[in-house]
Amino acid sequence: MSQKFSGPFSPNQRAAAPPAALRKIRLMFILPYFFVLDAFLSRNPIGLFLGLITFALLSLSAYLTREGLKAQAEFDAKAIARPPKLPRKLLGALFMGAGLALGAAVAGQAQITLILFALFGAGLHLMSFGADPMRAKGLDGTHDMQNDRVARAVQEAEDMLTAMQEAIAQTRERALMVRVETFAHTARGLFRTIEADPGDLTAARKYLTVYLMGARDATIKFTAHYSKTRDAAARHEYEALLRDLETTFAARSKALIGNGRIGLDVEIQVLRERLKRDA
Repeated sequence: MSQKFSGPFSPNQRAAAPPAALRKIRLMFILPYFFVLDAFLSRNPIGLFLGLITFALLSLSAYLTREGLKAQAEFDAKAIARPPKLPRKLLGALFMGAGLALGAAVAGQAQITLILFALFGAGLHLMSFGADPMRAKGLDGTHDMQNDRVARAVQEAEDMLTAMQEAIAQTRERALMVRVETFAHTARGLFRTIEADPGDLTAARKYLTVYLMGARDATIKFTAHYSKTRDAAARHEYEALLRDLETTFAARSKALIGNGRIGLDVEIQVLRERLKRDA
């Protein structure tokens, strides 16, 4: 099992909800267990069945809310983004209302009470966590097509960074995981630069494809080798590669912020050759 940790470059930190929201989420995961405990103590088959359904509804509400908060954190971090396809927080509110209403029914409450519980549960949920992002940002105006291309390119690049982080976690080496996340933080600086000026996408596209694809593949191959051998030389070479990548991405970000758009072919070819040697 991979180690869990946090830090300034952690993707979990980037996508996490605020501390106050996290405390509420923990309570939401605890609440359903009171209903399931009561269901087992009731010794009533129907009560047991309804109690288990209540447990499932409230647990699903907690899960969807947590994922919705992560999706919103990622949405807020990007200058150009589309709203999540699934409104997780809204569904979480609906399941919360349904779960509380069913829990009240198990307790034998009147129908009007069930309705009030449903409305109160859903309303309190929306007041606590808010609604999901419903509209795209950074995609208005006359450059919709270019902005849409940037959003897709950045999402594909984010997926490759995630693959790198998931792969290196298999080594269970905290230092290596932090090293990869430091590079990911630098790479995301380039993403934000491109989002701020979509016209930079052409100049930086190969960084988001060739460079990151090579880094992802090298990470996967290194992880497979290092997990079996703990080869110190291979680790040294891999860390050197990450340093080179980080320097290259940082330089590209500065170039784009300045007057940017210089030729990339030589840099890309050098890195590709190195990635092949380290694979």
